[in-house]
Amino acid sequence: MLKKFILGCLFLSIMPVWGTTLVPQQMNAQISLKMPGNQSISYPLTFLERNNGVYELDSSEKLPVAIIQKVISENGKSSIEVQINASEKVWFNFSERIQSTFRHNDCLFYMPGFWYRKNLRSPKEAPSFHTSDSWTVREDRLSAPLTGIFNEKDGEYISVLRLDKLNGDALTTHDTGEVILSGKSSIGATGFVNEDGISSLSVSFPYWETPRSYIRKLTLASEAKAFYKLDKGESITLKWEVKNGKAEDYSTFVRNMWEYCYDTMEPQPVKTAYTVEYMKNILSKYFVESYVGNYSLKYNSGVHLNINDCCPNGISEIGFVGRVLLNAFNSLEYGEQIGRPELVSNGKRIFDSYLQNGFTTTGFFREFVNFEDNTEEQNLSIRRQSEGIFATLYYLEYERNAGRIHPDWEKRVKNILKLILEVQKENGSFPRKFRDNQVIVDNSGGSTPSAVLPLVMAYTYFKDKDYLNAAKKAASYLENEIISKADYFSSTLDANCEDKEASLYAATATYYLALVTKGKEKKHYAELTRQAAYFALSWYYLWDVPFAEGQMLGDLSFKSRGWGNVSVENNHIDVFIFDFVDVLRWLSEQYNEPRFSSFAEVISTSMRQLVPYSGHLCGIAREGYYPEVVQHTHWDYGKNGKGFYNDIFAPGWTVASLWELFTPGRAEKFLLKD
Repeated sequence: MLKKFILGCLFLSIMPVWGTTLVPQQMNAQISLKMPGNQSISYPLTFLERNNGVYELDSSEKLPVAIIQKVISENGKSSIEVQINASEKVWFNFSERIQSTFRHNDCLFYMPGFWYRKNLRSPKEAPSFHTSDSWTVREDRLSAPLTGIFNEKDGEYISVLRLDKLNGDALTTHDTGEVILSGKSSIGATGFVNEDGISSLSVSFPYWETPRSYIRKLTLASEAKAFYKLDKGESITLKWEVKNGKAEDYSTFVRNMWEYCYDTMEPQPVKTAYTVEYMKNILSKYFVESYVGNYSLKYNSGVHLNINDCCPNGISEIGFVGRVLLNAFNSLEYGEQIGRPELVSNGKRIFDSYLQNGFTTTGFFREFVNFEDNTEEQNLSIRRQSEGIFATLYYLEYERNAGRIHPDWEKRVKNILKLILEVQKENGSFPRKFRDNQVIVDNSGGSTPSAVLPLVMAYTYFKDKDYLNAAKKAASYLENEIISKADYFSSTLDANCEDKEASLYAATATYYLALVTKGKEKKHYAELTRQAAYFALSWYYLWDVPFAEGQMLGDLSFKSRGWGNVSVENNHIDVFIFDFVDVLRWLSEQYNEPRFSSFAEVISTSMRQLVPYSGHLCGIAREGYYPEVVQHTHWDYGKNGKGFYNDIFAPGWTVASLWELFTPGRAEKFLLKD
């Protein structure tokens, strides 16, 4: 014990002590120069002060560049401006580190939309502390080009945010190693590094991904280091901002970082000519063209389709990426609203077929059925079951309001709810996966929030408080194990990692409970909703990722702001939103927070951009089949890479998500109808 105490004191005595003003001792920089066909050479740079806050970055060897850095510190922020001037043609990579005062082992880390805490929920095949405790990544992987380091010991944090206007990218010849950019690019890198036990922020331009690059799902490759060409007499200016602060906990830190990035980047709604009415009209083409009626289950084919033909297949999936019943309800409701009998007929046929043939022996929904090879998913999931009940209750409520009662459906729904409550654990969680006989396959509680939505709806529909009590019990688990610990994970079914949907579902679940409760209880659920919402928001892009010429999304002038990254494993953006915009608008009213409602409008407008219609198919073969795997960074899901989609996609859920987005207030109308 004495030895540990002495060593601790020695460590403290050598730790740097920085203030809120950046000083040369806190920064170290280097430039790497490359001649084509040769390995690069790196040169450490020394800070020579010219005058107050202006430094010449010098090398012991004569370099073909002159580098001037200007630092201005005030109000807990320090702006860094680096100007690189070439005296002859060069290919360079500039990098700099800003050292904190924090022990690396005391810290949690944050790169929005990609890195939370230590990414320990993610496997070693994805970026995580399982592989390394130091990571730098391309800025376009992140929903804001920022890295933050949070010291759990005292709540201090430090962050760095790129301030340049990022408006161009260049094609590269390969994924890893040293690569010379084919043209002008604005993409740099950011991250965190363990320097002899002390945490440091790291930035570079152009990008330098270390210790590994991430090129596709669960595939790490060697590091990638890019080089930018400056001709003789050319110069480039780079800008970052370093911010110091203090937060009560990691959740507050994430909130502070999101608000800071939002206020700095000021994302605006995307200007499009597509009204909500137009969007629904185009999306409804999916309801017609995807309809499959020649099997015992009728469905909209929306899983594992090819973007080049969108031909229907034999797969019917109740929830998750298929969302068969929710699409059926939307088709029916919309068809009656605008007088399109084929939409009404298709929706009714789907529900009728599931009533007759859509249940397991025990009474669960048949979740995933492939009629082409006569296979069926044997592992059931709390998420798909919940999403099936969710859609069915909307259908039953709609039908009841129209004077059409479905007692057989009500009996089926009550039976599934009974089965689900039987697998709820004492701590309130639901297992992620289980068998028809209720034997647990995956005990993880990450999907628990998805069950809260149908339970609250069932309480309202059936007037049965047992469902509400079960929902509250599940919310207690969310509060104790997920929200309070800032540990949002594995809500999706095709990954085991930190993911957007976990926080989004948690925020939506507590929002539903806030709608049906009063007084202190309502206020408590509202607070939980707000806390989870900041994590969900952190996945959504506040800026527009640049693309190179020839990358389809760039050629379409696509704007990424308002789109959400998916997960640590699946590094692409998509339109998963469902109820979340309603959550944001509600929170904006509850807390008088205009950022929420303003960003809700950014989301609503931005997610209209890639709607495929004649003459504007956006790389999709059929009108209304909204794209899914939108690959916005140097990563691919299996095919095509940045600026394109994977060749296989699931428009079943994208259409359902956008339909919810463009049907505002649906949950409130259902839950507050009395």
